[in-house]
Amino acid sequence: QVQLVESGGGLVQAGGSLRLFCAASGRTFSSYSMAWFRQPPGKEREFVAAITWSGDRSYYADSVKGRFAISRDNAKNTVSLQMNSLKPEDTAVYYCAQARVFLSALSKFRRDYGYWGQGTQVTVSS
Repeated sequence: QVQLVESGGGLVQAGGSLRLFCAASGRTFSSYSMAWFRQPPGKEREFVAAITWSGDRSYYADSVKGRFAISRDNAKNTVSLQMNSLKPEDTAVYYCAQARVFLSALSKFRRDYGYWGQGTQVTVSS
């Protein structure tokens, strides 16, 4: 049974930084792409960033490109999201997700991710 557990959320002022972590268990972590999504208050869940199984490629939503960085440590079964220059519009519940199956290309689509964490709240004050 796959389990994803996020941590690292919190309250930060605009312009500040946070680092989110996701610990995975239940199947061979290094075989699957990982992603971060977020759900702002009253809105749909949206893609933030994804990383290949090996960590050699990543892909970002335009809204976070240049400010956020996704990385993974296959030895520790973790994926992280470094968030810099945070804006109030980054306020959301952030979710870690793992691909359903091996993906040769990065995906921004929710349907390609079959496992989700419980989410961690990030609040950016102005």
